[in-house]
Amino acid sequence: MKKPTKILCAALAAAMTVLPLSACKDDGDIKTLQINEVTHSVFYAPLYLADSLGYFAEENIKIELTNGGGADNVMSAVLSGDADIGFCGPEAALYVLIGGSSDVPTVIGQLTKRDGSFLVSRTPQPNFQWTDLRGKEILAGRKGGVPAMTFEYVLNQNDLKDGTDLTLNYDVAFNLMVSAFEAGTADYCTMFDPTAYEYEAAGKGYVVASVGEASGEVPYTCFIAKNSWIEDNEDTAEGFLRAVTKAVKYINETDEQTVAPYLTAYFEGTSEASLAASVKRYREIDAWRTELTMTEDSFDRLQDIIENAGELTRRAELNELVNNSYAKKVYGEIYK
Repeated sequence: MKKPTKILCAALAAAMTVLPLSACKDDGDIKTLQINEVTHSVFYAPLYLADSLGYFAEENIKIELTNGGGADNVMSAVLSGDADIGFCGPEAALYVLIGGSSDVPTVIGQLTKRDGSFLVSRTPQPNFQWTDLRGKEILAGRKGGVPAMTFEYVLNQNDLKDGTDLTLNYDVAFNLMVSAFEAGTADYCTMFDPTAYEYEAAGKGYVVASVGEASGEVPYTCFIAKNSWIEDNEDTAEGFLRAVTKAVKYINETDEQTVAPYLTAYFEGTSEASLAASVKRYREIDAWRTELTMTEDSFDRLQDIIENAGELTRRAELNELVNNSYAKKVYGEIYK
């Protein structure tokens, strides 16, 4: 099982080489939180809106974002104390749990509830069916990564097997997939917005399906912290989730043209039109959790996906990894 071993080793190595002190800093009444995110994406818009709209400030919180560039790096930052909260897929914490760590990071909130990628074709296919992929080559991400595993799960649910019915190309790095596709590699490529929107708007390809709609609800991206940090910062953790919950409420109840200007500072070089279109499409596929709790069903589906890819040695119970109490409490306050 290469991926869990790799993540666990990288995380524990970092934890041993850096003093396990919290990165959280106090500046008078303001608490600065170090947030390490797996990548920077409009898919995570409510996190940035919580900052832009002043919801974090209302909780006397300031956030400092760092792009981890992968779940293994995010988990390393959390375990070492370089980050107070990690923002990545819960599978990173699941692998640490399976590895037997004495301080397993806990999921305290879940933001996205499905895969955020879209399948892009070279030709328009208004009546696309998953069986149309038979005999084709698809760029679907890094082998062992959740985007690729989720895509493979969708294929298998449609009786399609890699290497038999079609070819999944794992040879291209995630950040190079779009350029490789544009250069002629593969018949289809998975892309997140706003990349998918801009690619289609430029007439280079056509969005034919949402992977997240096809896979069903999955705890895709979550807020994760060490138990030791949570115990020392319960009010801050609760305030953080309260701010993000307010932002989810805002984005779900506000038209995308109004939302987009609040995101421009976080996406330099991306037009308001692209941001608005991305917000609209993610809202249409019901991308975000209204209550930032994780459900048993979605956690089981995530494990089904990882197990289907051959990357899981044992299954876990929800309560081994997740503490829903803070998210449930703030949801009750906001939606009372």
